[in-house]
Amino acid sequence: MSLDQHALYDARLELVNFLIDAFADVPSESFVETICSADVLLPDESVGGELDRGFAALETFIEESRSRDVAAVQNDLEREFTQLFIGPRPPILPHETYYREDTDFRGAGLAKVEASYGAAGWSPPDDYPEENDYVAVELAFLQYLIRQQRAGYEETVGYQRVFHEEHLSEWIPALADDIRDRTDEQFYEAVASILKGDVAFEGEIAMQMA
Repeated sequence: MSLDQHALYDARLELVNFLIDAFADVPSESFVETICSADVLLPDESVGGELDRGFAALETFIEESRSRDVAAVQNDLEREFTQLFIGPRPPILPHETYYREDTDFRGAGLAKVEASYGAAGWSPPDDYPEENDYVAVELAFLQYLIRQQRAGYEETVGYQRVFHEEHLSEWIPALADDIRDRTDEQFYEAVASILKGDVAFEGEIAMQMA
């Protein structure tokens, strides 16, 4: 594997890891401290529309937050995460079966998502508090497929392409748009754009590699 390929896999994993952390649960102080640290490196050059938009928003958030107390920033993000995704009566339910019109929320469509996991030999981690069609769980599956590709398991490219076509592309763009419409918090505006851009980017990679 060339250095460029190694760098691409590293970048792909960094993006999906960030998104998993952003959605898995209420942001912790350690997560906020990591995001706002001097070690965070954002691309110097353009990488594409939605990703550029997301990175620009994230850079603004980081610049504005570095002079603030970490606990205060964490408190703001926790409040916004709770209002958006937990409620009571949250305006956004980041589950595939909620966004799809061809299945009931947490209904039969959930089994189809789980079947995609099983076909690739993957089981969701036990520590996720949500159902298996939750955005962070589907991103964890994507993370697994990328790691398998990096290890040389070429068949996982096909699993990724099918999962993108049958699942991710069917609801992630709408979820990202809803988050941007509902939040005034710079961080979650950034997360929404990076999510939408990364899923599109991964879909292109899967098609090219297949």
